[in-house]
Amino acid sequence: MKASLLSAVVGAAVTHALPTIEAVGNKFFTSKGDQFFLKGIAYQLTPADPLIDTEQCKRDAALMEKLGANSIRVYHVDPSANHDGCMEVFDKAGIYPLIDLDTFDTYILPNDPWWNQTQHDRYAEVMDAFIKYDNVLGFFVGNEIIIQADQSQAAPYIKAATRDMKAYRDKKKYRKVPIGYSAADIAELRPMLQDYLTCGGNSSENVDFFALNSYEWCDPTKYAESGYANLQIMAKDFPVPIFFSETGCNVPGPRLFGDQNAIFGPEMVNDWSGALIYEWIEEENHYGLISYGPKLEPTATGENIEGGFTRAGTPTPVLPDFTNLQSQWATITPTGIKRSDYDAKHVSTRACPTSGVQGWLINGNVALPTIGQTFTTNAPKPTATEEAEVSQPAGSASPISTKNPAPMNKELTGMSAGLVGVMLFFTFWL
Repeated sequence: MKASLLSAVVGAAVTHALPTIEAVGNKFFTSKGDQFFLKGIAYQLTPADPLIDTEQCKRDAALMEKLGANSIRVYHVDPSANHDGCMEVFDKAGIYPLIDLDTFDTYILPNDPWWNQTQHDRYAEVMDAFIKYDNVLGFFVGNEIIIQADQSQAAPYIKAATRDMKAYRDKKKYRKVPIGYSAADIAELRPMLQDYLTCGGNSSENVDFFALNSYEWCDPTKYAESGYANLQIMAKDFPVPIFFSETGCNVPGPRLFGDQNAIFGPEMVNDWSGALIYEWIEEENHYGLISYGPKLEPTATGENIEGGFTRAGTPTPVLPDFTNLQSQWATITPTGIKRSDYDAKHVSTRACPTSGVQGWLINGNVALPTIGQTFTTNAPKPTATEEAEVSQPAGSASPISTKNPAPMNKELTGMSAGLVGVMLFFTFWL
């Protein structure tokens, strides 16, 4: 980084519209030219849309400000609903939402992937609904679609969705809101998936950012022992912004959030753009930072009650987790670089992984499916020009992973583990 460092934009209160965010090289910058780091929270009160109840958003945003948050991630929204009230509330609180484009019935499935017009149009509806808000930080085209190496045949469909959503964004002359992917932290997929989604040299097909749902840091631990050192090796000079889209291991508890010092500290801050903590509301998995009332019987019914938990009302901090995170964020002031001083040429160019490495199935920079094409596995091997050497980051640390406590894709049917080196062959799905 340049010698002249300045304070990054982190959680500052605002009275006017927030500056927009763009991705440049491996960093986020505001439209004012300041580097942006995420201090965020996963925010999904119910399976439905949490951004339609303005009064609830006011209550939550006020406490998020006290916590020190500057961003949230919302997994499911209703594009037909009115979000003006909540989005204004979060804007005034200095909070940038990231929105998942997929819905319950438009996921890209890992073992039987497809990308069709219906999916495209549903993703586009979500983009249309949120693109007007200046505080939208980014869009996700998927969350943990691939959770094991023999599901990597779905990777070209993730990339195809990225390509088509970026093309739709640009065709509509929308602001270039970054579009990326949120991956499960699975050791056997490292670093192939993150490299594949940024390889090939065609920025119109590559993700604008890559995010990781990782629960490797379980307090009490240290940077070298946690697994973060391995993640850092693979993130060094990554071509696009990389950040944690979920983190916050709760074993054995309480959560101390010591990983925040590492993410925003000298070991990682030059390559990582921050983290989102899982999650806002207390549920059965005990990852909540707040609750709206005591736990109820699973069969309990009533207004705003679901799954044995009240999901609206006055947010009450879950202690000591809430104050532990608040204390960590209060002492963390990462330094950044001005957009005008930043040279993106230093970032790496990742080669497309070859098949066979740790069970990875996609061999090089394969042609992406077009809308309406489906997957089969009996295709011929690629020509030599189609193959690419796998990118291996420097370092010899062995990757590890921990079980991800957040809900993963529920599609469970699997391919044969012995299917290695398969290439894609596409047929039209009418």
